[in-house]
Amino acid sequence: MKLTAKGRYAVMAVADMAAQGASARSSLSDISARQNISLSFLEQLFGKLRRAGLVESTRGAAGGYQLTQEPSALTLDKIIFAVNEDIKAHGCSPEAKIACTGKTDRCLTHDLWGALENHIEQFLASVSVQDVVDGRLPVAELEAAE
Repeated sequence: MKLTAKGRYAVMAVADMAAQGASARSSLSDISARQNISLSFLEQLFGKLRRAGLVESTRGAAGGYQLTQEPSALTLDKIIFAVNEDIKAHGCSPEAKIACTGKTDRCLTHDLWGALENHIEQFLASVSVQDVVDGRLPVAELEAAE
């Protein structure tokens, strides 16, 4: 299972905005240059982030994008789901008539993959953009304790 570029780059871009200051306006060209992300790809992502209400845009010379929430209140799951990214470990979907095995039976590990999806979603919901900017990640906390 791999998080696609949409989810990764959306989180990178929003974290970049937060690092510039919560109330600062950022142009997509500046984010593109700082994070080495294609400008056209950022335009697609920010359209989705804007429609989800996570960023707002202002036109003009002093314009750009601004976060609509404080970085400490904005969790990674909101960003990833805003760009239509699904966290999927299952080989099947609940809507499909054919289950994991290609028949009507679920595979032996079906519940394992469901638990993994839930764990990932809970992790993403527990980490804020401010945590990312400050380097306060649960994994880093575990490594420091060892």
